[in-house]
Amino acid sequence: MAIITLTSDIGLQDYLTGAVKGLLHQVCPQHTVIDISHEILPFNFPQAAYLCRSAIPWFPENTCHFILVNLFDRKHLSYLLCRFQNQYFFCADNGLITMILGKKPEEVCKLDFKPEGINTLSVIKGFAEAVLALDYGTPILEIGTQVKSIEERKPLQPLMEEDYIEGQVIYIDRFENVVINMTREQFESCRKGRSFKIYVMRDEYISHISESYADVAEGSKVAMFNTAGYLEIAINKGNAAGLFGLQSFSYEAGSHRSGNASQFQKHLFYQTIRIHFE
Repeated sequence: MAIITLTSDIGLQDYLTGAVKGLLHQVCPQHTVIDISHEILPFNFPQAAYLCRSAIPWFPENTCHFILVNLFDRKHLSYLLCRFQNQYFFCADNGLITMILGKKPEEVCKLDFKPEGINTLSVIKGFAEAVLALDYGTPILEIGTQVKSIEERKPLQPLMEEDYIEGQVIYIDRFENVVINMTREQFESCRKGRSFKIYVMRDEYISHISESYADVAEGSKVAMFNTAGYLEIAINKGNAAGLFGLQSFSYEAGSHRSGNASQFQKHLFYQTIRIHFE
C-alpha cells in the first residue's frame, strides 16, 4: 500500500497543510502523499464529492484516501475507515462518504483512536496509524469497531422533467468554468434526441454540445462534457462564472436563509442551470 491522497477544506494559506504532510512522512515514511485538493469551500459537500468522485477512480487499488472535510462538525463526531472497490477511505462520519460513493461502503468501522485534543493533526495521526495496520494485513474490523449505521447524504442530483432538466452549479474551477451536477447519460436520457437550449441567463442560452473549448471562437460561450463526465459551461478564453453571475451550490445557503425567502431565491437562481427540450 504505497499511496495516501489528501482532500481537505484547509486551504494553502497557513502552516496546517504542510504540517499534515510532515506528520504523514514521520508515521508512514514509505507512502507517497498526493494532493487531490485543499481548496474545498467550507461546508461545501457537493464540491468535495465531485472532486473526490472525479479523481479517485484514477488511483490504483489499495490507495488510502484521507478526506479532511468538515472534520469537526459537532462534538463527539466519529471517524471512519471504509473500504469500497478495493480503495480505502478515512473520513468523519458526516455523510460525505455516501455522497462520494453514491452508496454505502462495502465495509466500514469506527476508528477507536482517542485524539490528543480535538485538532486536525491528532486525527491525521490516528488515520496514519490505521494505514500502518492495513499495511500489516490487519482486517478492517480488527482496526476499529464495526458500526451498524453511518450518517448518509445523497449525492446532489438534477431535477428531471418531461420538457426540461435542471442542474446545480457544483464547482467553479480556476478559469471560472462552471461544472453542473449533470452527466452525459442523464442529459441524453432526458433529451431523447430533441433539440435543446441551455439557459445560462434569462436571455442567454447554448444550443450545441461541443467537444472542446476550441470548437467556438474566442470569447464565445460553450457547453461540453468534461473529462469527469459532467456538463461544463465555459467561455473560450473567458470567465463564464463571472460573466453570467453563477455561484457554486452550498447547502448552507438554504439552512441560513433566516426567513429571507427573496434572498434565498435570488441565490438559488444564480446557482441553477435549466435545459429546455424542444
